[in-house]
Amino acid sequence: MYVLFDQQKKIKFGEGGVYHMGMAAKVTKETVMVVVVAIAHAGDTNPVFDPCSDAKVQRWDGFTFGLAFSTRELFFFNQTQLSPCDRRLSLSGSNKAQLAVFRPKVDEISLLTINSSTFNPSTNSGYMVAFAGRQYAARSVPVLVADNTHTIKSFTLVLEFQKGTLQNLFWKKFGCGSCSGDSSVCVDNQDCAVPSSRCRSNGGSLNCDLGIRVAFSGTDKNDKVLNTWYEVANLRQYSLYALYSNLRGIFTSQ
Repeated sequence: MYVLFDQQKKIKFGEGGVYHMGMAAKVTKETVMVVVVAIAHAGDTNPVFDPCSDAKVQRWDGFTFGLAFSTRELFFFNQTQLSPCDRRLSLSGSNKAQLAVFRPKVDEISLLTINSSTFNPSTNSGYMVAFAGRQYAARSVPVLVADNTHTIKSFTLVLEFQKGTLQNLFWKKFGCGSCSGDSSVCVDNQDCAVPSSRCRSNGGSLNCDLGIRVAFSGTDKNDKVLNTWYEVANLRQYSLYALYSNLRGIFTSQ
């Protein structure tokens, strides 16, 4: 699977879009069309914008990674989980698979969102995999986003580097100690969720945009330590999302 970029549409850091991976049928059988490119900022030395290509980064570079959404079984081939970049998977031929691309700044805590008005995980997919790179084909385990009953709105993703090369992506769970208010349902003693029926995309009144905190660990290509994961670990995870949600509400109401 290859990812193409249309430079006519650009996004800023922390922004992204969701696209049907089934759009590949309009191009070639094994090609996914993704019209997202991030704008490189001053001091960004990373020229790689394709989440399926390898990059070697330093602190403050932009780093492009993808989030694939689909049913859990589509992330596996012969019972082995593969990267969504691997053409042996059937993602590009599935109408249920969608792709989001983001480019956060290395070693900054990024708070990313996926707009639920254009993406409904409870009907379109169910599971999410983060991925980047080709040689190491780094990918996270599939994590539940939504099922017919519940929608999980908040996630924490850690990108682990060694000498500037991505080695691993993993989801961190904080338990259900923060479940309250709208997100009062505890799923598997790990995640706070809302009833899917209460989301706006399903006719309810709740904003069910997905919020993803991204942090970094390991070392960059200059052997400088990446510290943001430790900062996140020392903060109450729900306070970050609450702060972000409040700020987002202020800006969108103006």
